[in-house]
This record gives sequence, structure tokens and C-alpha cells, in this order.
Amino acid sequence: MWIQIYNPALNIYLSALIASLPLMILFYMLAIKRKSGHISALASLLSALIIATLIWRMPPFLAISSALMGMIFGMFPIIWIIVTTIWLYNMTVQSGQFDIIKESLSKITDDRRLQAIFIAFAFGAFIEGTAGFGTPVAITTAMLVGLGFVPIYAAKICLLANTAPVAFGAIGIPIIVAADVSKTNLLNISSIAGIQVSIIALIVPFWLNLVMCGIKRTIEVIHFLIFAGVIYASIVFFVSNYVGPYLPDLLASITTIIALLIFTRFVKPKTIFHFPEEAKESNKKNINLTFPVVFKAWLPYIILALIVYIWSTMPTKGFLNNLDLKIPWPYLDNIIYKTSPITPTNSPYSAIYNFSYASSAGTAIFIAGLISIFFMPSYSYRDAYKCFLKTLKMLIYPIITILSILGLAYLMNYSGMSSTIGLALTSTGFLFPFFSPILGWLGVFLTGSDTSSNALFCSLQNTTAEQLGLNPELAVAANSTGGVCGKMISPQSIAVGAAASGLIGKEGEIFRFTFKHSILMVLLIAIINFIMSLIL
Repeated sequence: MWIQIYNPALNIYLSALIASLPLMILFYMLAIKRKSGHISALASLLSALIIATLIWRMPPFLAISSALMGMIFGMFPIIWIIVTTIWLYNMTVQSGQFDIIKESLSKITDDRRLQAIFIAFAFGAFIEGTAGFGTPVAITTAMLVGLGFVPIYAAKICLLANTAPVAFGAIGIPIIVAADVSKTNLLNISSIAGIQVSIIALIVPFWLNLVMCGIKRTIEVIHFLIFAGVIYASIVFFVSNYVGPYLPDLLASITTIIALLIFTRFVKPKTIFHFPEEAKESNKKNINLTFPVVFKAWLPYIILALIVYIWSTMPTKGFLNNLDLKIPWPYLDNIIYKTSPITPTNSPYSAIYNFSYASSAGTAIFIAGLISIFFMPSYSYRDAYKCFLKTLKMLIYPIITILSILGLAYLMNYSGMSSTIGLALTSTGFLFPFFSPILGWLGVFLTGSDTSSNALFCSLQNTTAEQLGLNPELAVAANSTGGVCGKMISPQSIAVGAAASGLIGKEGEIFRFTFKHSILMVLLIAIINFIMSLIL
């Protein structure tokens, strides 16, 4: 039995500063030293192990065990999702089907600005709504690169786009976990999060285009951006407030895609935008785009969306969850105890690893890939096997990055270092509603998951708000909406984007770009949340 310590320096702000050192090292290595993601993550994990054992006085065997549990969680289900996603994409490229997908999209619009809205914003939201856990960044980045986007722009755009849908991702799991952990009303949390997310959704299409091409080129397609933003935000607002947290992403994304297809059929941009850096296509393929040809090319992604959706809904989800193996983690489960002020009394900290071999979205994607092979012309299961091995080899360094980051996140959670940082932020009094989303942002940066951030901090958000006489449901919802802004700077997400765009080793450059946008967006959420606290 080991009881967590939250203030080893006897000053909560100094303790929080020391607890933040591994994150500072990660930031320094990525943004300043421009080291690759796996080197930066390993350095950060090593520093956390030293700090946890020497300053937080965590027994070394507990520190190592918690880091290993995080790494195994990173391997399965997260790495499993990423590998299967990139594998499916690589097969469509090798079989020649992606050339048809590219051509069909260019027939809808050859404008890079609108392609980004279709794929990164709308289609990415659909994938986030069904799968989450890095899947949308992997798929949409690979698709944009395949269409001819400059790889660095594709990764940046898809990371920025993967914000608004995150709070209601994977059939509303982040909101469900937030309400469950904090013991608050699910529909109220959904409603508050829906209001905040819909505001972000309104501006994301503009944000993407400003990053891509500047203000002048953005104004040229402003009617498309307003249309896409209003459609998506309206559906999210209505569904989250009057239906619940399960379907906002799915219904909003499907509606937006259909609406944009109709809109672009009758309204065209005056000029077509391409990146100046794009290579000229000297041998453009002349493809006869009949409906059966196009449908067959898109079939792998249609199958993917259908199976992932079935995987994520009841009763299938309940059945598959029962097949998963829940394993008490050795030398960790119920050995560590949380204590005051995180919990009213000493409470054992469980460590159950859910080996979700059946319910994982990665398994659904793998099955979708196996089915899709049957519809790929001149492509065999032997070719698919070779492609899978090639995909694994391509992802070696991102895998190391993700495993190290998840090891760091679990170590900080079980050592109490994350709670120390949280306690420092919660000592801000009446300004707490401003800092509440920042706590969620920090949680997603640490874990790469809005769900994990909510599991980590929502109980603390609820308790602190009650002690300060503030609305606890607002604080809990803000943890989730603030967290969406941290997705784009999570090393886990950046590793996925770098792998999908062929930019392995360029994670630092992507991080430096997304960091400033992440800060601006979380500050906007913080201001919105503070204003709402005055009303509620």
C-alpha cells in the first residue's frame, strides 16, 4: 500500500512546477531542439520516472509498472487502430482504387479549400463520431496527401479540424465518462458541451482556410465556409441539447456532407485554389468515372464506416464488451491509494487493463479491410499481408512515440503528479471557470484522449466547483470542451498525423505550428466558459 503525495515541495505551486518538468522537457525537445517525436517522448518519460521516484517518493516498482501499463494500453487498442487504418489506406493506394477516389473528389471540386472542408472537417467528424482515438487524423491526412495536398499542410489541417467533433467522439464516450466519473446529470453535461462545441464548430472551417491560404483566398469561399459551419454547428447544438450525447457528431457530419454535395453542385468558387508548392501532375490518369466504378472505389471506406458504426452501437457494443478481457495489472491494481483532497478518504486506485480485442475500433477496421480486399481489382490477400508488414515497418517510430507518451501519462496519473498540477489550477477561486477548460486541455495533451482526460479530472472539477459555490456541471463539461483544443498538440495525435503524411521525424515542426492554434482555441473556450459561469 502506497498513499499518493500531492504537495511534496510543501508549496502547491512549486510542486506543480516540478510535476510539469517532464512536460516542459517534452515541449523543449519538440519545439526548440526540434528532435523527433520518439526521442522527445522517451526523454520526457525518463525524467518523469526520476521525479516520481525521488520527489513524489513513489516506489520504483510501482512507477515502472504504471508506465508499462500505459505502454500496453498504447499498443492495444491505440496502435492497433492506427495500424489498421493506415493499412486500409495503403491497400486502396496499391490496388489503384485511391486514384478513382481522388478523381471523384476532384469532380465534385478541385479546389483544395473545399476538399479540406469535405474531408478534414466533415468526413473527419464522421470518423471521430464512430471511432475516435486518432482514427480520423490518420484517415483524413492520408486522403488529403493522396489527393495532392502538400504533406505538411495535410497533417496540420487535419489536426486543426479534429477539434469540434472530439467532445462527442466515439458515440459520445467522452461525455458519458465525464458524467459518470463526476456523478452529474448526463443530459445537462451534453447540453453545456454542445453549446460550447457548436461555437467552435462555427469557426473551424474559417480557421482551416486561413491557415491554408490567408484571408483573401478565404473570403473567396466564405459562403461555403458559413454554410458548412452553420449546418454542422446547428445539428450539434440541437442533438446535444434535445437528444443526448450519442449522435451529435454522426448526424452533424452526415448532414453537412450531404448539404455540401448539393450546395457545390449549384454554387462554384470563382477561382480554383491549389498550393504553389504542389507538383504538377504530368501523367494524369484518364479514368472513366461511372457510378459503379466510383462506388467500388469508395466501398472500403463505406464498409469501414458501416462496420465501425455497428461496432459502436448497442447491442453489438455490449456483446463485444463482454468478450473483452479485463486484467488486474500486476504490482499496481489497488496498491496505490488516492487521498484528500482528491478523494474524501483514502481510496484504492484500481489498475484494470481492458484487453479490448473484440470491441476495439481497430478490430472493426481490420475486418473492414479484410472484406474490402474482395472488392479490390487484381488484389489478393497475399498482397494485403505484405502491405500490413510494410505498414508496420513504416510506423515503427510513431509507435515508440505513442507508447512513451502513454507510459508518461499513466505514470503521472498513478504517481499523483497530474493531480498536483490539477490542484494548483483549482486554487484560482472565482476565476476557476476560466481555468477549468485549461485543466481539460492539459489532460488531453497528457493522454491524447478526451475520454482519458475526463476520467482523470472530472471528479476533481466537480468537487472544486461545489466547494467554490460554482456550477459543477459547467466545470465538468468544460473539462471535455477544453480538452478538444489539446488534441492537436497531443504527441500521440501528432505522431499519427506525421505517419499518415509521410513526415516521420518532422513531429517537432508540426507541434510548433499547432501549439499556437491550440492556445488560442483553449483561451476562447475559457472565455466562453467564464461568461457562462456568470449566467449559470
